[in-house]
Amino acid sequence: MQGRSMTEGAPWKHILRFALPVLAGSLLQQLYNTVDAIIVGNFSGEDALSAVGTTGSFTFLFLAVAMGFSAGNGVIVAQHYGAKNTKLVRENASTGIIMIMGMGIISMLVGIFIARPAYTYLVGVPEDFLELTLIYFRIYAVGLVFQFGYNIFSSILRAVGDSAATLYFLLIASILNIGLDLLFVAGLSWGVAGAAIATDISQIACFVAAYLYMTRKYPVFRFKPSEYKWVADHAKKTVKIGFPIALQLIVVSFGLTFIQRAVNGFGQAMTASFTVGQRIEMYLNLPCNAFQTTLATYTGQNIGAGKVKRVRTGVRQTVIISLLMTVCISGAVWIFSGQIITLFALSDKAAAYCMAHLRTVAFINIILAAYVPLFGAFQGSNHSGVPTVVATGALGTRVLVTYLFRNSPIFGHTIIWWNGLFGFGVGCLITWSYYLSGRWQDNSMITNDDADVNMVLYKMP
Repeated sequence: MQGRSMTEGAPWKHILRFALPVLAGSLLQQLYNTVDAIIVGNFSGEDALSAVGTTGSFTFLFLAVAMGFSAGNGVIVAQHYGAKNTKLVRENASTGIIMIMGMGIISMLVGIFIARPAYTYLVGVPEDFLELTLIYFRIYAVGLVFQFGYNIFSSILRAVGDSAATLYFLLIASILNIGLDLLFVAGLSWGVAGAAIATDISQIACFVAAYLYMTRKYPVFRFKPSEYKWVADHAKKTVKIGFPIALQLIVVSFGLTFIQRAVNGFGQAMTASFTVGQRIEMYLNLPCNAFQTTLATYTGQNIGAGKVKRVRTGVRQTVIISLLMTVCISGAVWIFSGQIITLFALSDKAAAYCMAHLRTVAFINIILAAYVPLFGAFQGSNHSGVPTVVATGALGTRVLVTYLFRNSPIFGHTIIWWNGLFGFGVGCLITWSYYLSGRWQDNSMITNDDADVNMVLYKMP
């Protein structure tokens, strides 16, 4: 099998070569999410924009399951790829595909069924745009099975060092989503339903492209229907690594849901502002998230090859690069925040909220770049429970200070964006304390008791 090993050569070169396509793909994803919000805001109004925006935190709950367990399976595949064990690469990929696709079907049904109570009581969506929120989410939920499928295909490809492929898939989805938004929302005036349908169709296209690419380029992942194999032991390992990753993201989702509830309590202008602020804030987080994904694969391959010292070198270099990129993006957001806000057709009050939001998080989110990449090293070395602890501490702190100070004369409504200073500070402290302790290196090696570790991986004919 042709992939890309990151176990030899200068770490930073491998890390950058792998991370840049991931970063570009994430950028494309954020761009079409931003364009989605711009089109909805300009052609369907602030109610529709608020409805689409308020679905985000709860929607992320389902994506957390998809990304977490897919990443867990990807770590295992990467470790066996590093150990050059073809049999286990293939078996784990097959088991992972069956597991994640099954989860996608269940998530689709659960999402549609619990939408009203979730958005009414958990998120606390105001009656003014509750029905719009439910229309958008229920249609969106139909596409969850394809998002789950895309996530597992992408994780498997990244595990063998092919990060560029995801960029191609997301490029297809981005162009298609923007075109369909213009057709359904701006052209046909379908409102939030049109935005959700456009997203679903784009996700289907992304899923199909990922599947065709993976099976045609890599014969080892070319399964006939009868060749998909469920191996219980492999499933347990995927759950063991993937569950803490998913739990970390679920904690983030619930934390953001409670913050969204506090946002909704300040009125529609704040909700619309927060929708835009979150969209732009995601750009600030692109480098650290891309390098987390990169370090998970990099660490998994090097752990599989028995090169723990090389992992430490890669971590240092990655954090430096992550900080430099984030500072540059933060500077751009600070300088151009006014011009950015005008694109979304916000009211004057919402625009004022959004300006304060963006300029605050442009400073605060630099803290994330200093510690989130280390999550990848923990995940790749089978210590994926650590990011869960960190996320719980960070989000718990953010939620706590939000509800403590939302009515105080010191912060008031501004705690909606200042809460990150407290939460990310706690996360940074916990992460670096654990990393410097060296405990993440314990029990990190994988075993290959049931297969020949010298087996050569399949190659293209």
